[in-house]
Amino acid sequence: MSIKNYDELNSLELDTLREVGSVGTGNAATALSQLLGREVRITLPEVRIMGYNEAIEWIGGPEEITAGVLVKMGGQINGIMLSCQQIDFVNLVLGSMLKETIKDYSELEELGNSALVEVGNIMISTFINALSGLAGMDVSLTVPAFTVDMQGAILAVPMAEYGGQSDYIMTIGGNFVCDNKQVPCRLLMSPDLRSLNALLRKLGVSDE
Repeated sequence: MSIKNYDELNSLELDTLREVGSVGTGNAATALSQLLGREVRITLPEVRIMGYNEAIEWIGGPEEITAGVLVKMGGQINGIMLSCQQIDFVNLVLGSMLKETIKDYSELEELGNSALVEVGNIMISTFINALSGLAGMDVSLTVPAFTVDMQGAILAVPMAEYGGQSDYIMTIGGNFVCDNKQVPCRLLMSPDLRSLNALLRKLGVSDE
């Protein structure tokens, strides 16, 4: 039976989405490792369904400044996926690719922005490729958009686009481990309800 809201997901459906999230983030860590030329692992990711306000608190609060790489999904899954890049993650990328770090997002320059977009896009693409492979669904992605803003403002995009359908969003979180240091991995995925129901059917945990 089709769900009408994210909070109607049952335990089997949530467990299946967690498994997909684990595979997707594992693949994203492998892609990040190859891109940075360093060994990168990820801790066991946590996949949760959260209200938008709860999700904003989960990534640090509405006024916390962060970098965001946002991609729209199309094809058999419509929605948005967002990579929130907090300062420790940013410095892992910049230190590996450009041999520099920053203390504040205001220090970012065009080359640094380009590196963060590339990394965010590859992580999202790798995650979505794993998802589409597991579900046997074709998913297309737009060119990524990049912004540095308060997290509340960044989360306003999926809220404006899909908030009329649901007040919930899927959060995928863990920690990348590199050189014995952990940096946060924060991905947010918001498929529309039609797409979410189609995904669950393809994964074999929901009836028509």
